[in-house]
Amino acid sequence: MKWFIFITFLGIMTSCKTTNLLMEPKQEQETVQTLDSSFFFNPDYQYQIRKGDKLSISVWGQEELSVGSVYGIYNSNSVYGKWLLVDANGNIEIPKLGTTNVLGNTTIELKEKLKAQYTQWIVNPVVDVKVLNKEITVIGEVKAPQVVTLDKDYNTLLELITRCQGFDNYANLKYVKILRQQGKHVQIANLDLSESGNYLNKNIQLYPGDMVIVPSRKHKEFDKRVATIIPFTTVVSAAAILYGTFR
Repeated sequence: MKWFIFITFLGIMTSCKTTNLLMEPKQEQETVQTLDSSFFFNPDYQYQIRKGDKLSISVWGQEELSVGSVYGIYNSNSVYGKWLLVDANGNIEIPKLGTTNVLGNTTIELKEKLKAQYTQWIVNPVVDVKVLNKEITVIGEVKAPQVVTLDKDYNTLLELITRCQGFDNYANLKYVKILRQQGKHVQIANLDLSESGNYLNKNIQLYPGDMVIVPSRKHKEFDKRVATIIPFTTVVSAAAILYGTFR
């Protein structure tokens, strides 16, 4: 019976092999890559409007010219559908102004453009523009993986990790990855957060659209298997005891 339990244990350990997509592969080079220039700190960074973005436009005292106004009494977030969608050509349909191309504009540039056009009807118009879907995705070994909605352009890695309630116990801090779309290409930054020091290079500036991946340490798979095996072996052991008692 002991041999049966031992063989069963080995069988489960070897047959329940799974692939963890968020675990660092064995062949990965044991060094952290030098950061690509696209990840360098940029104090002048401003988000540029993209295709598929959701925009709200607020004109003070002009509800009929506004869409999802922050000056109105109703909530302006995207859940309620009070927004303008940037289409495949980079255009939105603005009340009274009609089709307007906004692709590549910052919110400051678009506000100034709208103010200039509204002066046809309004003296000193007060205009606000918001991008409602600026997001960063954080997955892997954090306590609350999620898509984080951003209210500002300047965001850092540790700030986003904090909003996800910090690292989980199995987080492999040596190989934290940042993925960033640059045109048709994806740039990857590999960061080692396992050691203190060099804080400014590690707590890099994140942009809307970035993805943060926190892989797990390799012994997580072993711990999961052991957690499955222990109840099973307990049942087998109990059966063996009963068998020995009543045979």
